[in-house]
Amino acid sequence: MNADNRKIRLLGMTLNELKEVAAGAGLPPYAARQIADWLYKKKVTSVDEMTNIAKDKRVLLDTSYETGALQPIRKMKSADGTIKYLFRVSSGRSVETVYIPDKGRATLCVSSQVGCRMNCFFCMTGKQGFSANLTANEIINQIRSVPEAEQLTNIVFMGMGEPFDNTDELFKALEILTSDYGYGWSPKRITVSTVGIIKGLHRYLKESACHLAISLHSPYPDERQSLIPVEKAYPATKIVQLLKQYDFSHQRRVSFEYIMFENKNDSPKHAEALVCLLNGLECRVNLIRFHAIPGIPLKSSSIQKMEQFRDILNFKHITCTIRASRGEDILAACGMLSTTEKNTSKKQSLFPYNEVYL
Repeated sequence: MNADNRKIRLLGMTLNELKEVAAGAGLPPYAARQIADWLYKKKVTSVDEMTNIAKDKRVLLDTSYETGALQPIRKMKSADGTIKYLFRVSSGRSVETVYIPDKGRATLCVSSQVGCRMNCFFCMTGKQGFSANLTANEIINQIRSVPEAEQLTNIVFMGMGEPFDNTDELFKALEILTSDYGYGWSPKRITVSTVGIIKGLHRYLKESACHLAISLHSPYPDERQSLIPVEKAYPATKIVQLLKQYDFSHQRRVSFEYIMFENKNDSPKHAEALVCLLNGLECRVNLIRFHAIPGIPLKSSSIQKMEQFRDILNFKHITCTIRASRGEDILAACGMLSTTEKNTSKKQSLFPYNEVYL
């Protein structure tokens, strides 16, 4: 039991952690794989359903443990088919998770923190402030418990929070997602996005084969720092220098996320400077339209400027695409996730006309 007498959640435990659970119940080490199979492949909702474990041992496990799979409490659906789910997490807080169907792909945008410490100027999550790191249980539960779980083709850690500010729980979740005892996903189906926290980036490049996305937004240090304050501690030049030590030509893909702001970072001069910064690195650049948030005096670049920027990079042999915007009408697009108002009461919900309480 936890200190507050609540049962401990099994979902989100690695195989080694499950071995400790099995040993504590007097079960042989192989029982850990049996439990993992029930959790991650058969997706049971109770310990009693783990029928290849002796009944008396299930009763013993059930006194202290539960599966820990919790359904979302609310959803909002966009006109474009995007669905945003609200999950309750520890201490009564909540996070948002976004399901994005697109032709043959079904992507889930997953959160790693309640709020965020990075305080990026253009991001609504950052304006919410930081409340808590999510546990591996709370991260995996977003993937396990959306109604579309069986349809998912890709997972992106681009929701609320900075994944490399919560590395231990992130790496546990990635292990469960990609291991044979867990969900068995190919690392090529998973992308983790970061502002470039160097310590976490070092570990990620050594331990994970999943794709990587770096939030860049300007090739100029002072300008990037005005948008992403942690540029001062983690300069883009050092991030690129580190990445150049690794081979990205085969398995892992590295991309740079570049939100386009009118008359701020969208000039041909910026494109040429970006080419210089990324020169020699196997990568791609994703251009993203800025989605307006309250109190931020920025506007999105025009599609014409975005296309001009894209064409300059492509001409210089840096693959560049313009990412389609999804879910803006329900505040589910890039940089718009926030649960500040939703953590108070239903009456203060941002979009009551389009919400369903589950």
